[in-house]
Amino acid sequence: MIDLQASDLRTFIPAQDFVLSKDFYSALGCELEWSDENLALFNLAGSRFYVQRYYVKDWAENCMLHISVQDAGQCFSDISGLIDSERFPLARVTAPKQEPYGALVTYVWDPSGVLLHLAQWDGV
Repeated sequence: MIDLQASDLRTFIPAQDFVLSKDFYSALGCELEWSDENLALFNLAGSRFYVQRYYVKDWAENCMLHISVQDAGQCFSDISGLIDSERFPLARVTAPKQEPYGALVTYVWDPSGVLLHLAQWDGV
């Protein structure tokens, strides 16, 4: 077996509207660490991901991030307010749902259709 001696793992998120997607992730509390005209590096809870100026509908609608949070209900409330502000007309959110694998999850779709699972793990 190969030992990659990896120190980091980052994913790429597609953006139909690059500027809008950057604004969306910033509004969610992700820290923008670096950006140029085609790529942005965000940090959330010590994990990093890229938002890129590249979009394929099928990919975006099948792309997901699972993010562990303290309070899925509070996330739902906060993000509902953000969406109600109409800054991100294509984004949407659903009320928290208890999933069979043990997490209480608020589902959020970013402006490009990427699905975020905001999962609260109480005693799991």
